[in-house]
Amino acid sequence: MEWILILGKAFWCGFGAVGFGILFNVPPRTLFALWVGGAIGGFLKFSLLQLSAGVVFASFVGASFIGILSIPIAHFRHVPPMIFSIPSVIPLIPGVFAYRTMLGLIKLTGSIGPDYSQVIADTVNNGVKTLFIIMSLAVGVAVPMHLMRKESVKNIRLKPKAAHD
Repeated sequence: MEWILILGKAFWCGFGAVGFGILFNVPPRTLFALWVGGAIGGFLKFSLLQLSAGVVFASFVGASFIGILSIPIAHFRHVPPMIFSIPSVIPLIPGVFAYRTMLGLIKLTGSIGPDYSQVIADTVNNGVKTLFIIMSLAVGVAVPMHLMRKESVKNIRLKPKAAHD
């Protein structure tokens, strides 16, 4: 039953990627590939979470796979790889941890109560998780593109410098 829920989450991650692709005005011919990238990234993240992996590691694996997958798809569709990687990774952003961090910061502006230290601990915990997940998403997308740069850049031509008279 859990795998059906994971497939459902992956399905909606694909539509989230398409929505952000439309928001970023990507070419319409790339929307299906965006859906596939978002769905696969979401499936990997939620599958690893089901297998008791940490949320930071699961997000990193999902983002890395999206980064790797975007290179050949970009060649096939003749668009930059960022067209596929950025909208596809956005559904993996940890909204709940960021929301809980903001709620904790709002609570901390109020009066001091007996649970003040617990609120501080929870807020810092959620904030650090948010930070590390976002960093893992950025590194997971950027590193595969930099490692595969030779395969991803076709026909680089450098213009010779003009001679100064």
